[in-house]
Amino acid sequence: MTDTRYLVHGVFWDGPAPGSLPGAGESDGGRAVLRLQPLGGDGDGGEAPDAFSELTLDAGTRLGFRIAAAGKACLGRHVVHGPADRDHVPCPSQEPAERGSQCRRCFVLDDSRLIHDFHRGGRVPPGLRAYLMQPHWLYIATFAGGASKVGTASHLRKWNRLAEQGAVVARYVARAEDGRVVRILEDMITRDAGLPQQVRSAAKAAALAGPVAAVELDALNRRLAAEVRDLLSRVPADGFGIVDEPWLRPGLAEGACLPNGAGARATRHPYPHGFDSGDHGFGIASLSGSCAVAGLAGTDLEFIVNLGLLKAKTILLGEYKSDVPAVQESLF
Repeated sequence: MTDTRYLVHGVFWDGPAPGSLPGAGESDGGRAVLRLQPLGGDGDGGEAPDAFSELTLDAGTRLGFRIAAAGKACLGRHVVHGPADRDHVPCPSQEPAERGSQCRRCFVLDDSRLIHDFHRGGRVPPGLRAYLMQPHWLYIATFAGGASKVGTASHLRKWNRLAEQGAVVARYVARAEDGRVVRILEDMITRDAGLPQQVRSAAKAAALAGPVAAVELDALNRRLAAEVRDLLSRVPADGFGIVDEPWLRPGLAEGACLPNGAGARATRHPYPHGFDSGDHGFGIASLSGSCAVAGLAGTDLEFIVNLGLLKAKTILLGEYKSDVPAVQESLF
């Protein structure tokens, strides 16, 4: 056990795309981590701005933790200097989170919040402008239950963004010269094709309890991508090119995306404990986005654990365990 408190910043996929390294196969690749900001034993911070700890989330990883504080704490803000250069600035007084995972002050000062108005003529600082002026990709993603969305990714995080989203199948449909053009296209697809720009994390997690067969999801995604490319072919504007390129799912997500009875183990269940308090511990078998397929000691059942719900929570790491008897009683 340790008395060091950690502020959870979320699950990140920062590794190389599958097949991008010499000798790598098409279904491998990807590296997922739980990014943690050490706060010290008394929770008072004092770390350097970029002093993060990263806990690798791989098949076989055991994750044990205790919720160490009520509510959510502000994760601070980012200052963007360019396409691959940004600084994290911790919240100076560790205020409670008011807007998602930020206090009001950090939200107002965060460069990233300005991204969504850039294509509508909004002003941005020079560093963020440099980030937005790099090439961007437009994609169509389909998730475990069949819900689909249109989205964008910067060139440098073309593959990683979809891994973090937890897509089961996805295709890139356009490459835009910059972030302004790609967001104009994204809004057009939402308006004309009816594809949303967001799928709720709770819906993604619920769908992993009984995923649709991959062949059906692929057929759906293929059809939607073709419809979007047809719409794009009629756009009388420059600044982008139509593409037809599949996204490769990370090997760590393969097990999570298998339907029950198609190589997956017994029927999966939602993780029965909230992350507002208590001790938690489980072994990770597979990971899709921020959602883990996990096993609890003392039972052969599988559970879907939405690790995204830990974002902005304060935890202690250690040999903590989830309450298995209460889980079993709720299922039978």
